[in-house]
Amino acid sequence: MIFERYNPPLFFVTACVRDRRPFLANDAVSGILTDGWRNSLDSSGWMVGRYVIMPDHVHFFAAPAREDAKDLSYFIRDWKRWTCRRIRDSGAVSFAWQGEFFDHLLRSNESYAEKWEYVRMNPVRAELVDNPDAWPYQGEIHPLQG
Repeated sequence: MIFERYNPPLFFVTACVRDRRPFLANDAVSGILTDGWRNSLDSSGWMVGRYVIMPDHVHFFAAPAREDAKDLSYFIRDWKRWTCRRIRDSGAVSFAWQGEFFDHLLRSNESYAEKWEYVRMNPVRAELVDNPDAWPYQGEIHPLQG
């Protein structure tokens, strides 16, 4: 008997706040964003791996959890809609995401670890912290293979 193993694609995603307004890098909003990523497994079949939340945008890695997962555009649209409603309800009534998002499919010769190292340095390059480990708005929701 031959067992097939689902080998999902791994995407690097960037989503920005409309007009690049700095709404995101605080405890309340980062909690909403991470709750949305946790809920995405049930709502659209997507897992989110490592992430960095910057003041006006987010970077994260995502992969479908199963073959029947919704497509990437549906997942991001659903996540943005869910988080936007909750961020507005928390008091940031003018919050909005940019309509589009940016995604990059990691190819077999690209390393998730190397790409993560580049992403986790964003707060240092933005001069928000001296050491990437000091940035409180980063983490991992689901361990992803890559």
